[in-house]
Amino acid sequence: MTLASLNLVAALPEIWLLCAVSAVLLIDLFIKDEQRDITYALSLVALLGSAVLTIQGFSWTPRAAFSGMFVADAMSDVLKLGMYAAVGLMLAYSRAYAADRHMYKGELFTLSLFALLGMMVMASATNLLTLYVGLELLSLSLYALVALPRDSKPATEAAMKYFVLGALASGMLLYGMSMIYGATGSLDIHAIAAKIADGSASRTLLVFGLVFIVTGIGFKLGNVPFHMWVPDVYQGSPTAVTLLIGSAPKLAAFAFVMRLLVQAMPGLLVDWQGMLIVLAVLSIGVGNIVAIAQTNLKRMLAYSTISHMGFMLLGILAGSVQGYAAGMFYAIVYAIMAVAGFGVVLLLSRAGFEAERLSDLKGLAQRSPWFAWMFLLVMFSMAGIPVFVGFFAKLAVIQAIVDIGLIWLAVVAVLFSLVGAFYYLRVVKLMFMDEPTDNSPIAVKLDMRVLLSINCLAVLVLGLMPDRLLQLCYESIRHSLGML
Repeated sequence: MTLASLNLVAALPEIWLLCAVSAVLLIDLFIKDEQRDITYALSLVALLGSAVLTIQGFSWTPRAAFSGMFVADAMSDVLKLGMYAAVGLMLAYSRAYAADRHMYKGELFTLSLFALLGMMVMASATNLLTLYVGLELLSLSLYALVALPRDSKPATEAAMKYFVLGALASGMLLYGMSMIYGATGSLDIHAIAAKIADGSASRTLLVFGLVFIVTGIGFKLGNVPFHMWVPDVYQGSPTAVTLLIGSAPKLAAFAFVMRLLVQAMPGLLVDWQGMLIVLAVLSIGVGNIVAIAQTNLKRMLAYSTISHMGFMLLGILAGSVQGYAAGMFYAIVYAIMAVAGFGVVLLLSRAGFEAERLSDLKGLAQRSPWFAWMFLLVMFSMAGIPVFVGFFAKLAVIQAIVDIGLIWLAVVAVLFSLVGAFYYLRVVKLMFMDEPTDNSPIAVKLDMRVLLSINCLAVLVLGLMPDRLLQLCYESIRHSLGML
């Protein structure tokens, strides 16, 4: 390994964030509780610095670093910008919520930034070892964030479930990776792809490892039948942490799947395509049907996440540039919708009260007409109603699988989308047609009011011109995978 092969410039956003979060961690030790806004401001500066470095270094030509273990390409750069936005909005939305629950501490900020660093490593890793390191950095940070309110039994229980099942998923992934290494003799995803292409690797060992890898991916994405942790963790976690878990990591998970399956094992497309079809159908079906029975808003959104992750897999399993671009577009759109949705839930929560039951939304249009309309935009987008960007995200992935002849799969996805529309429209009915059970005023700080409004309106604005973002995703995938 030489200095030239390190190419540290390609990893400047990650290096900056690591240095910044270390500085935030140290500075926070000398800050009193009433001065915690300093830590908040420094965290936003860290995010802004990473965003500036990512934009400045953006290039359609992939740039390798650390002797080929890391790459800065268009796909990873676009996903990282989405991650910065999601984490920044999470920190902004959760200020009042965290302060009311004695969570407005340095740990909230530093763990969130370390989780972001793990996501960034996952997005750019081109080595099985680097992928795993990024995944564990993200996972361990999230486990700790879930358990942040130490006196909360639901949070402690959720953290334990998340930790145990997350460890099981990591073990599955690691075992699968060891099988792939045993079959190909390499940890580099490009070398693995080459070995599979020339037929020198044991197919039996490869498929055996692939099964464990897809199982681990299913756990991390929360796909059925590996979804059991999702509703419990979403419900038990503090809503601010639920917002984080439900948004930015989905972008990292998309990159993770692309690196592991699409770039490392394109020669096994037929094998992993069949596995992803099963995961996608089960996730879309179970997610949408079980969500109807939920009375807890966070659990409903958890099952909604499960169905959306099934839709994202539809794009990936298409096995084409259009499909991968549609999957990336879907992941970004879902992150925007999830941040906005949980942002409204945070808005309704206050000291001593968690707005997590569907009944808490009753009469919201009378209490806060503006945010009732904003939440309506998000629900309509998640349901896939035309004009909103969620519709075009679903249309893009369905078009991708129709193009490869999987008409039956497209029909199944559309039918379950119609089923799913019920529980989203039920939320709208509660807000606009029911009488409020709680008439207490909703106090919102100006920064959150502005940011949340922009976030919610984005689902409409992007729906009016989805082609620009979709084209960006297409070009990013095309250049990053070398499919020119």
